[in-house]
Amino acid sequence: MSTILKEEKKYIFKCVNCNTIIQPIGIQYLCPKCEIENSIKLPPKGVLNTLYNFDNISKKVKTFKTLKDREYFDILPINSIESLGYLRVGRTPLYNIHKLNSENLNFELLLKDDSQNPTFSFKDRASILVSAFAKENNTNTIVAASTGNAGSSLAGICASQGQKAVIFVPSSAPIAKLTQIVMYGATIVTIDGNYDMAFDLSIAVSKHFGWFNRNTAYNPLTIEGKKTVSFELFDQLNEQIPDRIFVPVGDGVIISGVYKGFEDLLKLGFIEKMPVIIAVQSEGSKNLIANIKSKTWKTIPSTTLADSISVDIPRNFYMTRDYIQKYDGEIVAVSDDEIIDASRILSRNTGIFAEPAASAAFAGMLKYKSLNRITDGSKNVVLLTGSGLKDIKTLSSVITIPKPLKPEIDSIVDYLSDLKKI
Repeated sequence: MSTILKEEKKYIFKCVNCNTIIQPIGIQYLCPKCEIENSIKLPPKGVLNTLYNFDNISKKVKTFKTLKDREYFDILPINSIESLGYLRVGRTPLYNIHKLNSENLNFELLLKDDSQNPTFSFKDRASILVSAFAKENNTNTIVAASTGNAGSSLAGICASQGQKAVIFVPSSAPIAKLTQIVMYGATIVTIDGNYDMAFDLSIAVSKHFGWFNRNTAYNPLTIEGKKTVSFELFDQLNEQIPDRIFVPVGDGVIISGVYKGFEDLLKLGFIEKMPVIIAVQSEGSKNLIANIKSKTWKTIPSTTLADSISVDIPRNFYMTRDYIQKYDGEIVAVSDDEIIDASRILSRNTGIFAEPAASAAFAGMLKYKSLNRITDGSKNVVLLTGSGLKDIKTLSSVITIPKPLKPEIDSIVDYLSDLKKI
């Protein structure tokens, strides 16, 4: 009997599309009834939502502090916290920023800096849970498709856990992220195509070799890993919820994870309502928000410079749409110019250097601010999902590195005086 069979009553899966209940016996991906109807040109149906027996959990976990002290184990789909290994994933800082460009803010601006995870990305939250589940089920090789962050994340986590990682990436992936993957010792497969092609090929290879697949949404554990950020926010805000959370969106798994975490807290009775969660997409890759109210799917080829949220076919479209509609979430699109400008403002005002995808969330907040959509005194969280050092090339065209000066004090003083830097 596999390890997971001993814990099958801890949670079940429910199909987002047809509501079929599926028992978690061994490795489980999409709902088999819906998967056979899927087309590579449309978002996949059959993504599974993980549900827990909250009545039983409430009997032994009566306060949020108890849940936290148990490291959220009761609402995670693993058998032991020890399976997560030794790397510190999560527990990232939340910074309260009072000024932007010398302007005092009339609302609370809170920056959740997930670039401080082990591989400098929010994606570690999903990778560590997938890795732990694989360990408990005696599976040693894990596959993922990625534009870079999920791949480098899985590669790093697998290196720490003694597991093998096989990463499919489009050839356009940033060199810094590819370097991480190679340095962690993973097998890298570079595809002459986009992320969506890499995604489909990685699934085909997983089925051929019988390897465990981490792909976002396709593997329901990715959403469970990412929901832990909601628990941390609730804890860091002294068991209060923020008024708004700005989340960068590509496939829709991060924002679904944020929703799922707060929904779990709702079901446990620790909160009474959902915060307003804002899905921020680049105008150059807005397939998810552009189709939320549409009856027929239309794909617009992605052109954004924010590679981590550059997606033609958002893999978690249906769950994200359902969450946004159920909890009155909001959507906003920002241009690449707004993303770059937001990255500058963020860096120069806070000392946090975020990659373009993360800066998109900050750009969304700035757009709300400019439109007077942020109320006085409200608590507003911006989810910063990755380090700017992961994608230096994108920013190289919009910054200027000064030419070297002669090593003479007079010429240096003249230079600084001319620029009025002293």
